[in-house]
Amino acid sequence: MGATYGSARVLVASNRGPVSYTVGEDGSLNAKRGGGGLVSGLSAIGSDADTLWVCSALSDGDREAVRRGVGEDGVRMLDIPADVHADAYNGIANSVLWFVHHMLYQTPLEPVFDAEFRRQWASYETYNRAFAEALAAEAARGAAVVVQDYHLTLVPGMLRELRPDLRIGHFSHTPWAPPEYFRMLPDDVAGQVLSGMLGADRLGFLTQRWADAFTACAERFAGGLGGTRIGVHGLGADADFLRRRSHERDVEERMAALREEIGPAPDGGARRTIVRVDRTELSKNIVRGLLAYRRLLQTHAEWRERVVHVAFAYPSRQDLAVYRDYTAEVRRLADEINAEYGTPGWTPILLNLKDDFARSLAAYRLADVALVNPIRDGMNLVAKEVPLVSDAGCALVLSREAGAYEELGEDAITVNPYDITGTAAALHEALSMRPEERAERSKRLAAAGTALPPTRWFLDQLEALRADQ
Repeated sequence: MGATYGSARVLVASNRGPVSYTVGEDGSLNAKRGGGGLVSGLSAIGSDADTLWVCSALSDGDREAVRRGVGEDGVRMLDIPADVHADAYNGIANSVLWFVHHMLYQTPLEPVFDAEFRRQWASYETYNRAFAEALAAEAARGAAVVVQDYHLTLVPGMLRELRPDLRIGHFSHTPWAPPEYFRMLPDDVAGQVLSGMLGADRLGFLTQRWADAFTACAERFAGGLGGTRIGVHGLGADADFLRRRSHERDVEERMAALREEIGPAPDGGARRTIVRVDRTELSKNIVRGLLAYRRLLQTHAEWRERVVHVAFAYPSRQDLAVYRDYTAEVRRLADEINAEYGTPGWTPILLNLKDDFARSLAAYRLADVALVNPIRDGMNLVAKEVPLVSDAGCALVLSREAGAYEELGEDAITVNPYDITGTAAALHEALSMRPEERAERSKRLAAAGTALPPTRWFLDQLEALRADQ
């Protein structure tokens, strides 16, 4: 019996889609459209290109939309059972694969690959198979499929078996673990991940470092890349959107509120601002950033009452206990530093844990220094966004373990993310930088950080995938 073909010529697969649904009190469904590079990329292809986005129903509202047959053109949402999705997404993707690629396990105690892990791994296989089957059913003959991230590492291999005619790409938004850490996975699971990825015609990574790490794993544990090609696409900031959005009224209002919270320096001049904006992911290194700021105040008393650390740490994955504990430690440490150094007219740290994009942009514009010190990060767009938006230009204190370091390291002040003393010294250097140098560095950082904007980033991958035939 011959294969049956769908009509979509370009397909994207990702855990989270471009739209989400909520159920109103009257039972009506309300749709909210998201943003980001993939949305921009698909928009750039044009509505006549027979595009389809395959994603997972994440909420009760999403699942209700699927059941009612409600949806947007160009989007197919999969109603994967909630327990299967939870096992695959939280149990495996975020609690195992993410930890391996970010090298974040406390290895004396974790991981423990036991019967519960095996049960959850079976759900991860089921979840990936649901995507592969949906893509196989929807894709036109010879269509291009771009699969996204560590949630869907098995999809390319599964899809290749179902539809060998397709052009299949996969893009990793995280780092890739070096062989010595990747081999922590059970041998059969590591083999499945690699064979799944190597089912793609082309694999994309954010930096050469992550691409090289994957290649090393493939050579060590899978006999090489076979016919799979590797590409590097360093996702950049969306300059046009950010410049426009950062000057809208709600951002101006939040700037005024932030200036009032920051207050003037004792001599009546403006206080300096060190800005960080992160999700409370364990890799973002927020706690060590706060410790470095405390060290700055300890060793450079001249900055007391003259600088404020604006720290926005937005909750992430709060359904996992380790993330809740980390968020609580961030709050505890900020309170401790404020109690230790604060005065009636000066709060050393302005910490906010409630997500607010307009307020983030307001902080970007006020930034004298941006602190981006992850333990390990696939890219880190904040490092690219703050210099672009900062009104007077900002100095960037950047971890050498951020993917963005490859593009921005020359004009940033580089730090070892584990070195509190070194990071404190870098903050002092950044605060002491002449305004002219700060502005010049910021211009160069902004140019480097916008070299591959989201639309171009996606289209480059698509063009490369087609060109590799």
